[in-house]
Amino acid sequence: MNREELFENIKRKKSFLCVGLDTDVNKIPEFLFDQEGELDPIFEFNKAIIDATADLCVAYKPNIAFYESLGVQGWDVLERTVEYIRSNYPDQFIIADAKRGDIGNTSAMYARTFFGAIDFDSVTVAPYMGEDSVSPFLTYEGKWVTLLALTSNKGAFDFQFMEDKESGERLFEKVLNTSKKWGDENNMMYVVGATKAEMLSDIRAIIPNHFLLVPGIGAQGGSLEEVVKYGMNDQCGLLVNSSRAILYASSGEDYAAAARQEALKVQKQMEDCLKNLL
Repeated sequence: MNREELFENIKRKKSFLCVGLDTDVNKIPEFLFDQEGELDPIFEFNKAIIDATADLCVAYKPNIAFYESLGVQGWDVLERTVEYIRSNYPDQFIIADAKRGDIGNTSAMYARTFFGAIDFDSVTVAPYMGEDSVSPFLTYEGKWVTLLALTSNKGAFDFQFMEDKESGERLFEKVLNTSKKWGDENNMMYVVGATKAEMLSDIRAIIPNHFLLVPGIGAQGGSLEEVVKYGMNDQCGLLVNSSRAILYASSGEDYAAAARQEALKVQKQMEDCLKNLL
């Protein structure tokens, strides 16, 4: 999916919501399990969530760790989930939240996994090892790198705000200034946590046109209004993710309907935020 198609979906759906499919086997409704250890309920849960929210969002983001933790069967669920979205909702942008990044030949295998073996649109990548660890992901036409820039966890303060004593440049700004030369706004976007929304003005000064993937609203307490105020550009430029608040809105048989209601509340807020772009 290219940038123009993504923006058209945002305008058509009046939404820039990304639903995180961080499906935890220990949190999905118990009635979905026919027998202990059966994993098909995870796929059924994903499918119901997708069916309930697809018209309200423009992207899905499976967190790969939740599937890897289940071994081969978890990978099977992941593949079937992506295939289900592709077959039934082809307008969705699908992000592999994998946070990969290694020496070039290893990154090439990660890229083959998420862009070849499984048909994701983008994969989250850690920039610590530099350009040659990221460039293999950029060789796939029509695919995107989503690079970690400023994360929403409290540990972000351990390194990401460290300042260069001479220039005053913070580490996350160094990441942005260096990495924006590796690709462009048509194949790179950046992770910026909603809990760091006040930093979005500084980030936009460096990358005014790139899309930003913004986790941290909902259960993590980030403010959608603050994200929009400081981060939106003239093509929206935002994919705002919500995971737990939508997925686990209910643990009963109404879990899909409850998920839809939570997604609808966010979508209505987003529609209001987009009124000047529609």
